[in-house]
Amino acid sequence: MGDGAVNIIRLVIDLYATVLLVRLLLQLVQADFFNPISQTIFKVTAPVVETLHKIFPTFGRFNTAALISAILVKWSFFIIMIGFEKVLVEQLPTYLFVAALSLLASLIQIYFYGILILAISSWVGTTNHPTVRVISQIIDPYMKPFRKVIPPIGMIDISPMVAIFTLMFIRGQVLPVLSNLI
Repeated sequence: MGDGAVNIIRLVIDLYATVLLVRLLLQLVQADFFNPISQTIFKVTAPVVETLHKIFPTFGRFNTAALISAILVKWSFFIIMIGFEKVLVEQLPTYLFVAALSLLASLIQIYFYGILILAISSWVGTTNHPTVRVISQIIDPYMKPFRKVIPPIGMIDISPMVAIFTLMFIRGQVLPVLSNLI
């Protein structure tokens, strides 16, 4: 099977793992469950998360079953690659850490694009849209420390830029160091 099929498999797995990660964030920030976006995410991820929830409990608002399922879904890509003879069975434990690190990169992307969506929606004036409200609920806990430290300059709030630069620094400097440890 060619690289095109491998890329499609990777895309589907990455998308589902990202949706699982968003579910974790929705529960962590206690986002509006009655929002149609939240309900869809919970319904799509329920078969995997509810199965693992019997083994991995929720601590407060932190759903360990959602986190473990996201890591396992990312890791399943490498298990599938054994069938394509692109990964050796002996390498699977190492790829579990690669999957967790890849999930951290996905988390950075969620916050990065979430901040961009919120900035654009504030310019356009669509802050009451259900999607924007859910994104805002997820992003606000990350943005809160930046808004406390960096006050608005007149009508301009530069804290989203600093938050994005922080994410870019983590993605460009910290993630490569962590990946070199593996």
